[in-house]
Amino acid sequence: MADRWFNETNSAELVVERLKRRADGALPKFLVSLVEHLHLAVRETRPTAEDWRHAIKFLTNVGHASDDRRQEWVLLSDLLGVTALIEEINSRRPKGATPNTVRGPFYRADAPRLPLGANISLDGKGETLQVRGRVTDLDGEPVAGATIETWQANAQGFYENQQPDLQPEFNLRGVFETGKDGGFHYRTVRPCGYGVPADGPVGQMLGGIGYPLRRPAHLHFIVKAGGFETISTHVYDAGDPLLAEDALFGVKQELLGAFRKQDAHWALDFTFVMVRARKERRAA
Repeated sequence: MADRWFNETNSAELVVERLKRRADGALPKFLVSLVEHLHLAVRETRPTAEDWRHAIKFLTNVGHASDDRRQEWVLLSDLLGVTALIEEINSRRPKGATPNTVRGPFYRADAPRLPLGANISLDGKGETLQVRGRVTDLDGEPVAGATIETWQANAQGFYENQQPDLQPEFNLRGVFETGKDGGFHYRTVRPCGYGVPADGPVGQMLGGIGYPLRRPAHLHFIVKAGGFETISTHVYDAGDPLLAEDALFGVKQELLGAFRKQDAHWALDFTFVMVRARKERRAA
């Protein structure tokens, strides 16, 4: 019986035994692995009680910093590469299809629906960017009626929900629908690369140890269509010097877009390639 009392060598074993006693399913399985790795990390790094209190305080501060406009937990997951890894595991696609990337902490689900050709820059600040795109399937056939949701940072590198007192509501956000040819177009301003928020607990902690916190210029997109897998991704400025050090690990060759200067404005053309939903692929 003595060897069943909690000690340094059997700590994870005893917790895992309790987790496995009555529960089954995905959550207990995840918790078992989490406990085993967490206890191993503690034994390897041997933090003091004060160190652990600091860690708990950090996690508490992350929770306090999260609200409807700002999700510090998402930022932590993104910066540690966990969100990107989950996307990689869950959205493997055939060659030629547009890959998923992390959504990021500044997404809003309530962006307005707009007609094709609308200008999503409500304050008009920045260099004009004309965005034209198409949505096709793997065979190059157009996907009509697809929903295109887009959002981005402004020319200074800030999202509208970061600056509710400085930017108009829904600035640089919009939802469009592709035409019969699978095409869509709208106007915006050229986005700027930026540093991820460093004023909260996540940015302060990682920035304090010299962790890269910069993102290259990009546009966010979510593309949805019946019978197809949803695309949640970025399009990056192929000329941005920070591509190799994206803080959210989202850059892929297939997502590089050419931002071209045309007279008094910039232009971007990009094609999103969708794949059939998995159950439909299996049926085919």
